[in-house]
Amino acid sequence: MKRLTLAIAALMAPITPAQAGSFKAPEGCEAFLTVQARGCRVSNHYRCSADQPGDQWRADFDQEGIFFLSRINRETEWVESFSFDPKVRQVLEASPADPARFSGLLSSGRDDFDFWLSRNDGTRSHVTGHDALTGRSITIDGVQLQQTEYSYTEVDPEGKILGQAKGNEYIHPDWRMFFAGPSQHWDGLDWVPMDGSPVQFIQPGEPGFAATQPIFECGAVMSQAPLNPLLQQVRDAR
Repeated sequence: MKRLTLAIAALMAPITPAQAGSFKAPEGCEAFLTVQARGCRVSNHYRCSADQPGDQWRADFDQEGIFFLSRINRETEWVESFSFDPKVRQVLEASPADPARFSGLLSSGRDDFDFWLSRNDGTRSHVTGHDALTGRSITIDGVQLQQTEYSYTEVDPEGKILGQAKGNEYIHPDWRMFFAGPSQHWDGLDWVPMDGSPVQFIQPGEPGFAATQPIFECGAVMSQAPLNPLLQQVRDAR
């Protein structure tokens, strides 16, 4: 936990003009992909030698700096995430009833999930839903992806609905990653459309790698944030 705390502190440090546009992964970690997406977001993906094999981290930036940090495992389970405004840590509780399984999605075309999340503010929530391959492939910035359709519902321990979403995402089987797509989120009154689809995939050595400033749709005004931004941010790009 001490190593993680230091890593988070380093990522949250103010970016000076000389440093702007240059993401640096924490000590012992290596960045391998930068994704510029719709909705004014850029994500830097990295792996750390001290983690379990297959674990991956993602640091999300908007125009004001880093706002979200998350870790997934090889099966793309949402192991832990950190939101900085407000500061909240969210973790996957042990022994889920039906854990998310990327391998199952690839082999059978569908993966159902059923698990609980805990946060350091004392709250818990129950998440159920599914991912399914649509059979459609799409190429974005020269990278071939498979399209999925998904839906999930999140409730509190008393059964009150905290959030619902449905729509499409994209996966890369070899990278074992999800990327956001066009979706709808229930705001308590209506379904609100959102789209955080990737636009550019940038690898080490290419122009724009390690960027910390998003470049797409940054003038657009988002109509409303999801009810549970932590869960949706993790869903947006596992």
